[in-house]
Parts: sequence; C-alpha cells; structure tokens
Amino acid sequence: MKLFPFGHATHPQWQMAAALTLAQLRAHMALPQYASHPTLALLYITDHYVAEAQDILEYLAAELPLVTDWSGTVGVGICANNVEYFDEPAMAVMLLDLPADQYRVFSGVSPLGLAFEAHTALVHADGATPDIAELVHELAHRTDAGFLFGGLASSRSTSVQFAIAADGNISGHGAASGVFRGGLSGVAFSSSVHMVSRVTQGCAPVAPARCVTQSDRNLILRLDDQPALQVMLADLGISLEQPQQALEVVRATLVGLAPASGTLVQQTGNFGNDVLVRHIIGLDPARSGVAVADLVEQGMHAAFCRRNLQAARADLVRICAEIREELESEELSSAGVVPQADAAATGWQAARRILGAVYVSCTGRGGPHFGAPSAELQLLRRTLGEVPLVGFFAAGEIAHDRLYGYTGVLTVFTDV
Repeated sequence: MKLFPFGHATHPQWQMAAALTLAQLRAHMALPQYASHPTLALLYITDHYVAEAQDILEYLAAELPLVTDWSGTVGVGICANNVEYFDEPAMAVMLLDLPADQYRVFSGVSPLGLAFEAHTALVHADGATPDIAELVHELAHRTDAGFLFGGLASSRSTSVQFAIAADGNISGHGAASGVFRGGLSGVAFSSSVHMVSRVTQGCAPVAPARCVTQSDRNLILRLDDQPALQVMLADLGISLEQPQQALEVVRATLVGLAPASGTLVQQTGNFGNDVLVRHIIGLDPARSGVAVADLVEQGMHAAFCRRNLQAARADLVRICAEIREELESEELSSAGVVPQADAAATGWQAARRILGAVYVSCTGRGGPHFGAPSAELQLLRRTLGEVPLVGFFAAGEIAHDRLYGYTGVLTVFTDV
C-alpha cells in the first residue's frame, strides 16, 4: 500500500482554497510513493466555511470522481502536517487508498448495519445531540475492538458533518446531500485496516491521587475518608478566608477521574489513558463537597490537576514514541534491523510504514497552549516524522468508548 495523498490551504474565498488543496492532492497522486486511485476522502473545514459546506463538498467530489466516499466535519481550527489553522478560513483533505470492502461510511441516512463487521471507527459527532456520551459508548460496543477515535464538531455557528457512502442510503431515508447536522457520522473499518491509536493528556496532577469514598452524583463528598473540600484546600494551598485568591486558584484547577479498575497516574507521572479530566463547577461548604462536571462514583480515583505546557509537550512526545516503538517492533520482527532514533533528522525507517494519520485535539490545546501557533503540530512532525496528516480541533475528543476533554487523539494507518 502507498501513502495517502493530502492537501490543505487557507484563503478568504473557498474556491481558491479548494483549488490549492486539489493541486497538492494531484501532485501527490502523481508521485510513485503516493496512492493514485484512492476511494475514501476525509474533509475538514474551519467554521468560516460552514455556510459553503455543501458547495465545497460538491465541488471537491466533482473534481475527484474516483473518490466515492466522503467523511469529515467542521472545527474552529483544523490541522495538517506541521500546521494548524485557527480563526481563519481553511480546509484540509486526505485521500485514503483502502479496498471498498474494508470500510463503510455511516450517517443518519446510511447507518452502520449488521452486514459490515466493524472492527473500529472514526467518529464525528454533534455535541448538542442528546445523550451523546451514551451514543458514543453504544457505538463503540458495536465494534469488535470496542474502540472509536474522533471528536465532537466545534463551531461558532452551525456544526456540520460530511458523509457520503458509495453504497447509498437505507430504504425509506430519502435522498441526502452529504452534509448533516446533529447525530453521529464517520467511517467504520474492518480488521484488515491496520492502525495504531494513542491518547495524550494536556494536564498534570498537582496533588496525590485519592480514592472517592463518598459521592452524590457529580458531588465529591469524601476523598480517602476525609471531607473533599478540606482535602482540596490543603492540596491547593488555599483558604476560604481569602475568597478571591482561592477562587482564582480553583478556576485554574481541574479534576482527573479514573474508574476504580483504572490507572490514574502512570509511573512516568502522566495521566493514564482511561482518565477523564473535568471542570470544577462548584463548592458545597455545607457538605464539604466539590462538584465536578461529570458523574462521580464511589471507588473512583481522583486527583486535582492543571493544564500544563511542559506536561502537554512531554505527553505528546510520549505517545509518538510509543507509536514508533510499536512500529519498530514490527520492523524488528520482520527485518531484524533497528530503525534510527530521530525521525526528523534520520528519516526514521519505520515511519515509511505509516500511510497517513488523523489527529483530533481539544480546542483548548492548540496555538498558545503549546507556546506558539502550530507548535503542537510541529512537535508532532518532529517526533513522528514526515507523514500525511489531517485533523481538527474538537469540542470533545472521542477515544475508546468515551468522551474526553483537554486531550489529543492520534491515530496512524499502517500497511501491516
């Protein structure tokens, strides 16, 4: 299999951005190392283009007649290899060269049926959809691996999703334009499509991990059998006798939650993959409780944390290293050689096994959070190597069977 062609551009006029993107796609398709007959496209646009979403899809589909299936969504920011576009009109496209029997595009008018055995799926969703977390969980458990990756569309206006399936819509659902609002859509993949996915957290614990020994829905009442509010004040070094100072510290503090069977903090000091980071939404002095933006069950693990530049950078490097190590182990087993260590400087051997990548990051992570515009994507390129990559900045990230926040979800497609 060959590399996936990709292109991206920004321009006030969508027609110009589309023309620039198409030029890059066609240039890649003319190169021997890139696929020349792809069938599946991933399309991401910023919310500046929402009003023209239908026109953009129709134009690109007409210009790329070999591509029969489309999927994608909108973000306040989108990304491609080495660059992110925030608060500017932009689009990014990647063309996947996969056999038609190894994937299915699904949507409200072309739902994922029993005829296709899904192993995993890329999911785009509207966060305003009722019970969205439950829908994500249910969809994940309809796949063999129980694993999804993707995110919630983010937009300052209308949220849209793209979904065109070559096998059409189910009977009775009528015609579809390919542009949807609400619900879930995406691409399901069979077990023949090889990929590696990792979740990176953007927060670092600022206090020890503790056990939730009493809770009431979203209110943590006791941690390690101590009043939760008193524990938080001690962990953060603040006092309610100085309310203004305490309020500023609490506003900058989040709570990392992990199930009783999960790992909250790894040996490296990073949060584990099953940790959900949630806002503190209130304090209850009468019950000495701390309210968070999620349901909390007795027995869960909790730790107060903060968004942290150094932790975010280190953890992003970590997941890229884990992906490289996994691919290197395949390289070792098949060829008996050890790839060079530095992807950017040496042309890391195993990186040639990556056909393309999708990166979904939180809207709160891009730009200044990593120190400079496009710094997050530049770090990805330095550590992962020169690979085709597209993605978007989401209002919530999807990995495994749950919704995350303040995270990045990196998925790479490989040839074996």
